[in-house]
Amino acid sequence: MITIRPADTRGHAEHGWLDSHHTFSFGSWHDPKHMGIGPLRVINDDRVVGGAGFPPHSHSDMEIITYVLEGALKHKDSTGGTSVLKPGEMQLMTAGRGIAHSEMNASPTEPVHFLQIWVMPDTRGATPGYQQLALDAEALRRGFHTVAAPAAEAAPFRILQDARLAVAWPAAGQALSTPLKSERTHYLHVARGAVTLGDQALAAGDAAIIRGETALAVIANAESELLLFDLAA
Repeated sequence: MITIRPADTRGHAEHGWLDSHHTFSFGSWHDPKHMGIGPLRVINDDRVVGGAGFPPHSHSDMEIITYVLEGALKHKDSTGGTSVLKPGEMQLMTAGRGIAHSEMNASPTEPVHFLQIWVMPDTRGATPGYQQLALDAEALRRGFHTVAAPAAEAAPFRILQDARLAVAWPAAGQALSTPLKSERTHYLHVARGAVTLGDQALAAGDAAIIRGETALAVIANAESELLLFDLAA
């Protein structure tokens, strides 16, 4: 069963310096029908103007993935981690027993566009940590490539949950397919571009909840960036 989640059903917050769309209930936007899927709790699609951002604030017991689509994001945290995150890279921060961090637009003038994703961990009070790596562009252009998974699976990013994230960067006209485990729930998020899934056209911000299926097949209608979550839900 595939259920389409249109982009215009997301929550929206406009703060001048921040334009944010919330896939699941977040901040002042609350929808009891959209509280997350299994351990996947947040997908925020954020645009921040030049020179602005999120000053130091704290989190605990959350796996926080940051994925930049345009611009650059400056990160600093209480573990000593500091970096500038750009398109083609990904960051995973384990908040664990507590971490403070800031996320600021690295440019004083140009906007930054990024996704921030929260996954609830299966372990509380873990040691805080920070991972940042360049993604394997060649692998992502070929099809869905797992970038985050539990430690035993040796994905580039280790996540403290029975959950996986695969990313694909198809070119216009490219067909992609990947096997799915029918007993699990999968969530496909179109971060950029447009694809056709079955007889449904999905554009940026649209998503699909996939249950009981053994495979996923899409055709890219434009150069796209796709995120596919594998969840025990």
